Amino acid sequence: MSKIEKPMQPESCDIGLIGLAVMGQNLVLNMNDHGYKVAVFNRTVSKVDDFIQHEAAGTQVVGTHTIEELIGALKRPRRVMMMVKAGDTVDQVIEELVPHLEKGDIVIDGGNSHYPDTNRRTRDLAAKGILFVGTGVSGGEEGARHGPSIMPGGNPEAWPHVKEIFQAIAAKVEDGTPCCDWVGEEGAGHYVKMVHNGIEYGDMQLICEAYDLLETGLSLSVEELSDIFTEWNKGELDSYLIEITAEIFLKKDDDGAPMLDKILDTAGQKGTGKWTGIDALNLGMPVTLIGEAVFARCISAIKEERVAASKVLNGPTPKPAADRKEFIERVRCALYCSKMISYAQGYMLLREAAKEQKWNLNYGGIALMWRGGCIIRSRFLGKIKEAYDKNPTLTNLLLDDFFSGVLNNYQGLWRQAVVQAIQYGVPTPAFSTALAFFDGYRTARLPANLLQAQRDFFGAHTYERVDQPRGKFFHTNWTGRGGRVSSSTYNV
Repeated sequence: MSKIEKPMQPESCDIGLIGLAVMGQNLVLNMNDHGYKVAVFNRTVSKVDDFIQHEAAGTQVVGTHTIEELIGALKRPRRVMMMVKAGDTVDQVIEELVPHLEKGDIVIDGGNSHYPDTNRRTRDLAAKGILFVGTGVSGGEEGARHGPSIMPGGNPEAWPHVKEIFQAIAAKVEDGTPCCDWVGEEGAGHYVKMVHNGIEYGDMQLICEAYDLLETGLSLSVEELSDIFTEWNKGELDSYLIEITAEIFLKKDDDGAPMLDKILDTAGQKGTGKWTGIDALNLGMPVTLIGEAVFARCISAIKEERVAASKVLNGPTPKPAADRKEFIERVRCALYCSKMISYAQGYMLLREAAKEQKWNLNYGGIALMWRGGCIIRSRFLGKIKEAYDKNPTLTNLLLDDFFSGVLNNYQGLWRQAVVQAIQYGVPTPAFSTALAFFDGYRTARLPANLLQAQRDFFGAHTYERVDQPRGKFFHTNWTGRGGRVSSSTYNV
């Protein structure tokens, strides 16, 4: 036993946690604050001793140096939570754990795993009698320490054994309700976290477009930008991301210059936004805003090409906006309306995935889980919960009275903001695609009739007719030279 390791009583700990990076450490300390005794392990064992000696000094946290020792420290049924890198690492840790576990023990993956992997792990471990939980955890370092949003799914038999701990450490909304509830079977928890992250991509891109348009149109200082975002945070746009953006504007570098001006304009990504976009394509759901947010990060990454292109390709020369107050309001409305579209699209994807995977998702409950602790937490989410409380079978958020009312009232200013961006040459892919989706969704008759005619012309792909029942398909010999045989009809 090392000098700094605490004496360990066998089977005395409530839960074990593997992976002492930032999120893991903070979740452990959060659990300790709520009276749970936690045993910890890390593959780099020196990290365990360092954590016990520093961050966890004076706590009940128990350090262990092997998987076997970790399992031996846990009460039955044993609960082991992994906070490790998604992918092969999760499978490797599970493989190391299984020989030391017994029927009824619980393994929890708290990382950003891809939901098909969680589906597989839930089934594989169930065959061995072990209960698997795949849970999304959102809120970053601060959330993990003081109350994250937790989105658990997996084997429902595990929920009674982890519910108390998860709901104790989760963020709470105004009435004390925890931002954590059971999401659904197999990969449902990780799927909801994936969509959360996709919406997060969208929210961040929308805020960046608002910033770019305000700065270009009004030549604002960072102090003025901060004032605008601070004011926005007092109203309909009240959210964590708006709040921190106001703070970011005011941060200065050591030389007194705005820190924002020192940061290279190339965005990184870890893949969850991309997964959301790919799954939307696979399910045929038009989640256009999250897709554009991912592509905006991609175009930011080709910095050298953009610099070269800026010397060859010309755009308009922006003139300052005539009415400052009106311009700011246009941008605010564009941001708010686009945000509504993004969430509506996210919920369309959740609904389709639930149908495909046979999950019974509680849509209002998901909004409640996102109300606190997570990165996309905002006042706005309360309106989503209200919409589903009023109508649990609501097909689209945009059809709710609140959402349709705002969009109908604000769309004029939203359109003006997009037009202004085009006139300035400011790229606003998320604002623009949100507006295009709104116009597409509210249009009873789209030009897809011509598209179907083209498909039938060159490939005999058939079409349906407005004067015939749905599901009945026709083919036209457009040139008089074609045959009567048509291609089979299917959708991908």
